[in-house]
Amino acid sequence: MRIAGGSGRQPSPVHRGSGIRQDGRNRGRGLGERGVNKSDSSASAAEVVVAGHICLDVIPAMHGGKPGQAIGELLVPGKLVDIGAAQLSTGGAVPNTGIALHRLGFPVKLMGKVGDDLFGEAILSILKGYGEGLTDGMIVGAGESSSYTIVINPPGVDRIFLHCTGANDTFSADDVPQAALAGARLFHFGYPPLMRRMYEDGGAELERTLSAAKSCGLTVSLDLARPDPESLAGQADWQAILKRSLPHVDVFLPSFEEILYMLRPSRYREFSERHGTTELLAYADGPLLSSLAEELLGMGAAVVALKLGEHGLYVRTTGSPERLRKMGLCAPAAGKLESWQGKEMLAPCYRVEVAGTTGAGDCTIAGFLAGMLKGLSAEETLLAAVGTGAFNVERADAVSGIPGWDGLQSRIAAGWPQRETELSLPGWSRESADGIWSPDVGK
Repeated sequence: MRIAGGSGRQPSPVHRGSGIRQDGRNRGRGLGERGVNKSDSSASAAEVVVAGHICLDVIPAMHGGKPGQAIGELLVPGKLVDIGAAQLSTGGAVPNTGIALHRLGFPVKLMGKVGDDLFGEAILSILKGYGEGLTDGMIVGAGESSSYTIVINPPGVDRIFLHCTGANDTFSADDVPQAALAGARLFHFGYPPLMRRMYEDGGAELERTLSAAKSCGLTVSLDLARPDPESLAGQADWQAILKRSLPHVDVFLPSFEEILYMLRPSRYREFSERHGTTELLAYADGPLLSSLAEELLGMGAAVVALKLGEHGLYVRTTGSPERLRKMGLCAPAAGKLESWQGKEMLAPCYRVEVAGTTGAGDCTIAGFLAGMLKGLSAEETLLAAVGTGAFNVERADAVSGIPGWDGLQSRIAAGWPQRETELSLPGWSRESADGIWSPDVGK
């Protein structure tokens, strides 16, 4: 774990014997200079680096009040509300996708940024509970506050989220030195819309972060988050940011709603007003998915995967074998190249009893990246992705349901039933062998 240069505030004490130490070489450095990550060489065995957004979720048990009681009646100024114990968990792309890959059996380095405060210590403690070495790549910002979310969830009322972006806002390309990528094959970055440095200045810092990883020969993947439309992130020119970032991205994995918001803002508003909600998956038909993916491929990505929630995962790939070969250390092998070239597919979700959907998209991404790390075909990778997402939703939390790789493959091979798709896919048909949908043209 690395201690980043601070603003003059003294760091919180670090418990002795925790395996986490501060590097004395960082003391006295000015703001913006980076300390030395003691894991830069010792943790170089990591096969995949997952960087980006991380936070602490604080979820108090709200047993007070009557079911369906108006929030204004429950939370009244001056009123003491009796609540239960708080559940603490990590949130964000770094722990969700990273720990899912770890549970699937891949050596992972997590590179999120926390503050030197009690919430930061809690985040690191939770991560260590999943594996002793999982905090080795984490960055602690001296004098900074950790990101956290307070989830207010009264019975019968939609959840309210109080979110502090914290140290995520100062995360920069300097927090991912080249030495931290040594030995890795894949670099995944998640949630730049929730990280201020990544969308300021037209996305210059995001481009710098991604291009640095790409220049090291790694396969680079990118995930998004949907920003608050009223926030600075929501008002950023995301189409321009993507145009400068995607030439350095091999695999781009946003959700349908995220990319609709960024590339088709007028249609996003139209659908939201018509539907009365921002949950717009019902509008994700074949022609619109194809149009969005085509535009993203034109911006430079080699593989575009659009997450569709309970409807599954859509994938479209470049028709250029040269671009596929330039995908870095996880590029398709010669014998698998044809399976990745010029493909358009949709895999429905597998049937499961849903206990919760927290982190489902992040775990789906983990399954997709795992398939690439294993050198699978595009079809096999797609099934691994929706399979990992299905394991996720069988548990209420984000990662405890994720099995090892063999467990995932065994369940798929045993004929795991799939859900029927409810999306409009004119001119598509379903392959009986694996249940994947694809356009009829070219069959």
